[in-house]
Amino acid sequence: MAVSAAIGLASGVFCWFLMLHFHQDAADFRWALHLAQRVAAGQNPYDTPLEQYPLTAALFALPFVRLSPEAAAGFFWGGSSFLLAFGLTRNGYHCLLVFLAYPYWAGMLTVQWSPIIFASAFFPLLLPVTMAKPQVGLPIVLTRSTRAGLMVCAAVLGLSIVWLPSWPMLWIHQWQHYPHFVPLLVLPGPLLLLALFRYRDSDAQLLLWSAIMPQRWFFDSLTLWLIPKTRKAILYTALLSWVPGIWRWNYTPQSFTQVGRWTVVWLYIPMLVVVFWQNKPWQSKANGASHRSSNPHPQASARSLP
Repeated sequence: MAVSAAIGLASGVFCWFLMLHFHQDAADFRWALHLAQRVAAGQNPYDTPLEQYPLTAALFALPFVRLSPEAAAGFFWGGSSFLLAFGLTRNGYHCLLVFLAYPYWAGMLTVQWSPIIFASAFFPLLLPVTMAKPQVGLPIVLTRSTRAGLMVCAAVLGLSIVWLPSWPMLWIHQWQHYPHFVPLLVLPGPLLLLALFRYRDSDAQLLLWSAIMPQRWFFDSLTLWLIPKTRKAILYTALLSWVPGIWRWNYTPQSFTQVGRWTVVWLYIPMLVVVFWQNKPWQSKANGASHRSSNPHPQASARSLP
């Protein structure tokens, strides 16, 4: 709890500083605030083609509407980082190496939903945040959801429809204004279909579902770090993720296809390698043999139990 709180506080303050320093208002989080403010005032929340979030995002932005945009961004990012750190440390402190990945820092600059959506994989009651940005959240729902989480999602969705019954149709009309790429359709994206050889593994499923979702930038890939489990795998994938980050700061992309290609090569393909590496058949056999050798007389040990 203390470590997670420290990460949340430090990241929240730094995000607030970045918003002030670069005059970013609340960056992309401003659109969730815009939704909440318009609906609360009885106005059309989709009064601009730039508003592309579903109304469910407004429900999570409501607690921040009275704050200054910069403070709202800082509190939202800090809270998201706290929840993510708290969830990650369930599996060991080495999982905090996820915070070294470039998509996390790219998300901080634009105040994205990726960290809190990532955190929803650890906390069932947090699953409704996946509906704030469905193209990032749906792979989590399809591979990491629980019955309790789905029930809460249904309740939040129902509440949003009661709040504004027409919002789904209004939101659908905004899709045409969403520039994007689909990782699977950007060369060498079709290589990701190799994950089908591990189709029973939830990590392979997460990779494939993420690969067919429309995405805009590197921060949308942060949830892929649910896949690596070991310290080496997390660290190596995090370090490789900075290659497109360095490229971005030295070169202005000419198209979303370019962004997609760098995302596939340096974020998705390494995760594909991890999917196969963590499920090595020879490793499973070795572990099974090791287990049998450590207990050569299982029946005898069973009889000795009270």
